[in-house]
Amino acid sequence: MELAVSVNQTIATIFIIVGFETIRYKELSLFSLFLSMYMLTLGAHFLIITLVLLEYHLHKPMYFLLANFSLVEVLYTTVTVPKMLDVLLSRNKEIFPSSCLTQFYFFFAFGAAENCCLVVMGYDRYVAICKPLHYSTLMTKRMSIGLACGPWVVGFITAACPALWISTLSFCFPNYIDHFFCDYSPLLQLSCEDTSRGEFTFSVISYSLTLGCFSLILVSYSFIIWSVLKIPSVEGQNKAFSTCASHLTVVLIFNGTIIFMYIRPNSHVRFTLDKVVSIFYCVVTPVMNPMIYCLRNKEVKEALRKTFQRVKKSGS
Repeated sequence: MELAVSVNQTIATIFIIVGFETIRYKELSLFSLFLSMYMLTLGAHFLIITLVLLEYHLHKPMYFLLANFSLVEVLYTTVTVPKMLDVLLSRNKEIFPSSCLTQFYFFFAFGAAENCCLVVMGYDRYVAICKPLHYSTLMTKRMSIGLACGPWVVGFITAACPALWISTLSFCFPNYIDHFFCDYSPLLQLSCEDTSRGEFTFSVISYSLTLGCFSLILVSYSFIIWSVLKIPSVEGQNKAFSTCASHLTVVLIFNGTIIFMYIRPNSHVRFTLDKVVSIFYCVVTPVMNPMIYCLRNKEVKEALRKTFQRVKKSGS
C-alpha cells in the first residue's frame, strides 16, 4: 500500500519486516528453537512469580522485587518474540505503522523498566549487606512496593518521548525493516524527513538511562564489596558474595548487550551482527535469568522442592 506524495517519493502505509531473510532455509529450525526458548522463558518466570506468591518464607523484599523483575521480563519478551515467530512460520512479514510504533513503545518501556528493576534490586542487596541491622526498617512493605512501581513509571514515561516523536514522522519506500522487530534505528532508516534532532534526543535519553542505571548499580556494588571485605570470616564473605553473584551476572549480561546496541558510536548504522545481539537480549537472556537466580539461591530451590513435593503428593 502506498500514497503518492511527489514524483520521487511515496509514503509507506505498511511495513515489511525482513527478519532472517538471508537464512530463509533455516527459518523453520529457528522457529522451533525460539518457540522452545520463549515457552521456557514464560514457564520459568511464571514459576518464580508463583513461588513468591505461594511460599511464605519468600515473602521478603528481595523476592518481591525478583517477582516484579520476572513480570517485566515476561512482558519485555512478549513484545517482540510472538511477531518474530509469526514471521518465521507464516511469512506474514507485514505490519502496520501503528502496530510497529506500539511495539517500539512497549519494547522501549519494558526495557527501561527492566534496567531500573536491576537498580532497585541492587539497592536491596546494598541495604541487606551494608546496613543489615536497619534492613527491616528501611525495606518496609511500603518501600518495597514503591521500589517495584518506580521502574514501571520510569519506563512508560521515558518511552513516551521517542515514541511520540516517531509517530509524527512520514515513512517512505522502500518499506523494509531490516530487523525482526520495530527497533529505533530501522524505523529511522525509513523516514522521509531529517531525523538528526530526534536522534540526538534519543541518544541523550539512551545514554542517561542506560549508563545512569549501570553507574548506580556499580556504586551499590562498590559499597557492597567494601563491606564484604570487612567481614572477618571467609565463610561470611562467601555467603555475602553468593547472594549478589546472580544479580551481578544478570546486570553484566543485560547491560553489556544494551550498551553494544544503543550506546556505541554510530549505532544507527546497519549491521548483521545487530540481529544476533538483539536475539541475545530478546530471547536468550530472558531464558537464562531464571536459571541464574534459581540455581544460585538456596531459598528458591528449597521452595521449588517443596512445591514439587506437594504436587506429587496431591497427584498420588
